[in-house]
Amino acid sequence: MNTHPRHDVRVLSRQLVGHFAEHVAPCSTLPGDALHGDITTVTRVCLELTVDILEGREAGEKVARLQRAAANWAREGIPIDTVHHAVHEGFRLAFDLLVTQTDPTLRPENPAQLLLRILDTITPAVALAYVREHQAAVTEHHTAVHTLVSALLAGHPTSTMARAGGIEIEPSYVVVAVSIPPHPDESHPNVDGKVVARRKLRRLQAALAARGSGRVLSLLSVDGGTVLLPEALFADDELDAVFAELSEAAQVGITATASTAATAEISTTADRVHELLDTVLRLACPPGLYRFADLAMEYQLTRPGPGLDRLGTLLDPLDDHPDLLETLRRHMATGLSRRRTARQLQVHTNTVDYRLKRIAHLTGLDPAQPGGLWYLRAALVARTYRESDPSGAPAITRLGPNHWPDGMGKAFARR
Repeated sequence: MNTHPRHDVRVLSRQLVGHFAEHVAPCSTLPGDALHGDITTVTRVCLELTVDILEGREAGEKVARLQRAAANWAREGIPIDTVHHAVHEGFRLAFDLLVTQTDPTLRPENPAQLLLRILDTITPAVALAYVREHQAAVTEHHTAVHTLVSALLAGHPTSTMARAGGIEIEPSYVVVAVSIPPHPDESHPNVDGKVVARRKLRRLQAALAARGSGRVLSLLSVDGGTVLLPEALFADDELDAVFAELSEAAQVGITATASTAATAEISTTADRVHELLDTVLRLACPPGLYRFADLAMEYQLTRPGPGLDRLGTLLDPLDDHPDLLETLRRHMATGLSRRRTARQLQVHTNTVDYRLKRIAHLTGLDPAQPGGLWYLRAALVARTYRESDPSGAPAITRLGPNHWPDGMGKAFARR
């Protein structure tokens, strides 16, 4: 098929680009060098490719040129919807011009079908190259963020790598240690648990990015990690609501601990909030955000040293009496209610009274007296650090969410 416009493709390309700039809204916002540079070149390639297909020639080399251009657009941040809109609008006009200027006796019998074949060649090529390059850019940015956060957490100088990665470091952050529990579907026998876990993490990361305007730094896995929230963007009284939103996005109850620090103090603060998170997990507190003020006593009690060791031994006399130890835990959890303790243990209240007296006799600490009660509570906290499974995991079955009466954990911390 002979087409007259082959030698006029450059002129036609410029005409189409002029049409894009004037009538196609997404294109009118592009920088002039992008519009009259890459866009003009690619428009010409598309026209030449159309001519090749009309004349029955292979278009492989031109498709490769188109893919290279699409990759450049992705690197330059031109939105993919703008790219597709320009390509489709260009072919609508170009195809009409090419076909109408072709010898009528040589025109294709079904122009619409031919147009679809051309678009089927170009659209996947552009989209595939664009997405590949975009994914590479995202991976590069994530790598830069991870490297920067790792350096901040290690206390290393970060100004050079921040400039190299185009990341702005804030003067201060809310340093957050995060624990992400498994999604229920991760253990479903008919579902790929790894895919479920990755989707959970992506939802959480997307929510963080949206909430923090892209300024949040994080180092997260499917199980948790560290998040740095710019203090200027996150007021302390908003943090609980923020983490409720993140739990909703992840579709699991997230547990987190937080403390604010200047950038130079991130490393030290991160160690402290992760220690506090370990305490929270060992006590199996309900999901939510915890600060040091919430668990001051529990945190201090669990610091290694002779005090912790001594507290941990106070309940040793109950080791041979698991019914007494469980009664003590239940009694604490019910706010010292004999009736509720008896109901949960499915025993008579007289049995609870008898067991509490036995605890006082064996330990020398009377739960009916304020001093004895304080030491027994402290001993239960300390004991969680002695009751881990063989793998070293926290004894999260101890003092679980149902073992603290409403508000008792935080109220106890303030005593």
